[in-house]
Amino acid sequence: MQIDQVKAVVTGGVSGLGLAVAKMLVDRGASVALLDINDEKGAAAASDLGAKASYHRTDVTSEEGVAATLQQAAERMGGINAAISCAGILGAGRVLGKEGPMPLKTFHTTVMVNLIGSFNVAKAAANLMQGNAPGADGERGVIVNTASIAAYEGQIGQAAYSASKGGVIGMTLPMAREFARIGVRVMTIAPGVFHTPMVDGMPQNVYDSLCAQVPYPSRLGTPEEFAGTVAFILENRYLNGSVIRVDGAIRLAPK
Repeated sequence: MQIDQVKAVVTGGVSGLGLAVAKMLVDRGASVALLDINDEKGAAAASDLGAKASYHRTDVTSEEGVAATLQQAAERMGGINAAISCAGILGAGRVLGKEGPMPLKTFHTTVMVNLIGSFNVAKAAANLMQGNAPGADGERGVIVNTASIAAYEGQIGQAAYSASKGGVIGMTLPMAREFARIGVRVMTIAPGVFHTPMVDGMPQNVYDSLCAQVPYPSRLGTPEEFAGTVAFILENRYLNGSVIRVDGAIRLAPK
């Protein structure tokens, strides 16, 4: 798929990894719908990106809300052929913490946003994509989900987060196999430690320690490097049903 022909929805699209993806797409001629829940940042991001972008307030945990938003975005852009899910929360906390066992609400909310949210977007997007005219190799669309290396090497305090991201990885291949009949590819990116707004304000010694844990290059990943991986997936039709780690060869320690 050529980037300048992309009509994409990007969840978590007003900051961090999602905004970097949106900028990359718009810079290369694509149309983008930014899905998020921060209206102030959403308006600013859409304004900065220009006429090719729009902001849509969306709670990814709402099945009906996601379907309605994607329909609205498709009408604005003249269709949807790419869906990139970057919305997510950390959900940090020990199962048996100092104040007692983790409340089920914490685990539930993390899974709802990270896993169910990705499922809602993928399902609604594929439903619309199956009506697209087929391109080369019969391709009608691409779905890119975001997991984490924590799905493989979850640290202490990441049980909820790792479970949610492991679920994202687990549904990648079954979805890709199912959507093969409609020409929709499904891929997942598992980023390592990236420089996003979540690390802003972190003490310098903690930041330096994080960087030192990455074998090479010994730094945090940049949102632009994540966006470049999305572009690679969109353009390479033979990428399907797999997970790409983007992590500088880091393997997370227990804590």
